[in-house]
Amino acid sequence: MLSSYRQIFATPGTRAFSSSGLIARLPISMTGIGIVTMLSQLRGSYGIAGAVSAVLALSAAVLGPQVSRLVDRYGQRRVSLPATGLTVVAAVALLLCARTGAPDWTLFAAAAGMGVMPSTGSMVRARWAHLYSGEPPKLHTAYSFEAVVDEICFIVGPILSIGLATSVFPEAGVLLAGVFLVTGVVLFTSQRRTEPPVHPATHHSGRSALFSPGLEVLVLTFVATGAIFGSVEVVTVAFAQEQGHKAMSSLVLAVYALGSGLAGVVFGTLKLNGSPAGRFLGGVVLMAVSMVAPLLAAEWLHGTAGLVAVGTALFLAGIAISPTLITAMALVERLVPANQLTEGMTWTTTGLALGAALGSSVAGWTVDAAGAPAGYWVPAGAGLFGALTALAGLHRLRSGLTTAAVPAAGEVALQR
Repeated sequence: MLSSYRQIFATPGTRAFSSSGLIARLPISMTGIGIVTMLSQLRGSYGIAGAVSAVLALSAAVLGPQVSRLVDRYGQRRVSLPATGLTVVAAVALLLCARTGAPDWTLFAAAAGMGVMPSTGSMVRARWAHLYSGEPPKLHTAYSFEAVVDEICFIVGPILSIGLATSVFPEAGVLLAGVFLVTGVVLFTSQRRTEPPVHPATHHSGRSALFSPGLEVLVLTFVATGAIFGSVEVVTVAFAQEQGHKAMSSLVLAVYALGSGLAGVVFGTLKLNGSPAGRFLGGVVLMAVSMVAPLLAAEWLHGTAGLVAVGTALFLAGIAISPTLITAMALVERLVPANQLTEGMTWTTTGLALGAALGSSVAGWTVDAAGAPAGYWVPAGAGLFGALTALAGLHRLRSGLTTAAVPAAGEVALQR
């Protein structure tokens, strides 16, 4: 198993950009939940906390692909460093507004400014694609490894963010996320020899990568997937608080990510056959079905037993996540032209961010209105929507793969 992973790190520089990319990605798992934890303490409302987190996700959904489009055109270092600076300025403003009791609208404005955070995960995967686009088994293993790295972030990040916010001071989680962002991006962009070449404006059609055949199916399905993630975070924190163990929510969410990470490690060593479109559909359906168990556990059990049951259910639900996301990134690499790869990958994470915004907001309202156990209906409903969307778009995904396999003659040289 380990030999597959050793092969992808044989190329000089791969360890450096992947490890620094991990640091730069930690804020993704820390910021949203950090805002929810911070504002639920300072403002006393999960509705406001979830709404501010949703504004951040919506802003990232709008601005993130545009930042990544600039990355494809001008280079990772030239774009991500100033984007990081703007993100930090907005984050500091959010913390000051939260601490000083400023009007609620200032929280939303500051959160919107944080949407220019660069998509380090997409940039890392673009580097792997640049190195191994001609070696599909290695690229599959590399994408699998990065999915595991994502899950490590989602194991460690919430523990740090919630733990610091509840035991040190409410703003501590978001503050540390900013430190990780600056440190990770500076280290990542210093790795120049593995940075993919830029694609000048003359090589761009002017159309967004979103219009690549089949990509919109992935993005829409990822909206539902993001709604699962965002709502599970908010509801789990609220459920743990109702049981009198709010700090334990970070452990429950870490177990959710652990299930996904372990599945990703195994999935990266497999030799896959068949259509990736079919595998993607199967993964989405499995995610949807798995959301029933935490709902039942929260409704039927309470106290520590309820938290243990929910954590167990989420661990099992997490097994479907990494294989589905890995398959999706492999689909993006095949559906989107090489000169728009970072943007294309960012559109999928944009779908996740948009879904997380909707999911966390709806979950916050549901918790405030009906209690935490009822909140688990939100990820269950999102899972059903995602499964139906993937099923309806299966033909379009397969058609997109067929079209991408036979590019026009003028595109061949460009994609190489």
